[in-house]
Amino acid sequence: MKVHIVIIFSFIFLAIFAETIADFIPHKKGEVFSPPSSSHLLGTNDVGDDVLKELIIAMRVSVFVSIFSAILSSTLGLFIGIFSGYFRGLISRFFESVTEIFLVIPTLPLTIVFSFHLTPSIFNIVLLISIFSWPPMARVVRAKVLQLKNSVFVQSAILFGASSLWIITRHIVPNLLEIFLARFSMLIAYSLILESSLSFLGLSNPDAKSWGAMLHFALKRGALINDAFWCFIPPGLCIAFFASIFVLLSLEIEKRYLERFQSEN
Repeated sequence: MKVHIVIIFSFIFLAIFAETIADFIPHKKGEVFSPPSSSHLLGTNDVGDDVLKELIIAMRVSVFVSIFSAILSSTLGLFIGIFSGYFRGLISRFFESVTEIFLVIPTLPLTIVFSFHLTPSIFNIVLLISIFSWPPMARVVRAKVLQLKNSVFVQSAILFGASSLWIITRHIVPNLLEIFLARFSMLIAYSLILESSLSFLGLSNPDAKSWGAMLHFALKRGALINDAFWCFIPPGLCIAFFASIFVLLSLEIEKRYLERFQSEN
């Protein structure tokens, strides 16, 4: 797990200082679709710009869009999951129904449809991903809250007259930490793939280039026809690697949670 965390923070560090790091690469125009060389380590794109420099700058959008989208969607899913799992009544059943409906909706086609009718911007992409990505978090949290609500320590707190807010903040939320982190890590990977898919289809802001946008422009401007594999393989590998790290981190957290749960029971 430590290796995963170090790699993740390395990506975040590179994303924060992407412009500064990219400035160390000489801004020297090369020939169009020039292959990797000592002057341009990853070659040049369709306008002669250095692909490595473009890759580093695009990292900022891809990393931060996926992280902020995951933060918003996981927070929303956490609140809905706690509310629908702990409280009973009409509003709780309403949230349960909404969650089930969103779970069966195909996310990517729906985000594509909405993206066509919205102004291409980073904010709209984050908003769309957040709106359609929260149900899995809500469902997992709700199941755990139902289990915790029937536990001895929560029932004892209820008998002693503890308020719902006190029980949720002192007993429910702390026991959701591992599940939340596991789902949050998975959501970052999912958000990155969704953002890359939308950018690849040309539905994101073209002025804020991401790894998905690099794939879009590589396909649109003839990188495949010219066998310029260095224009689309690096961003594709970055998307796959960054998403895989978060998936592996999520699986590692779940594994440790299951081991601890089995040892306690």
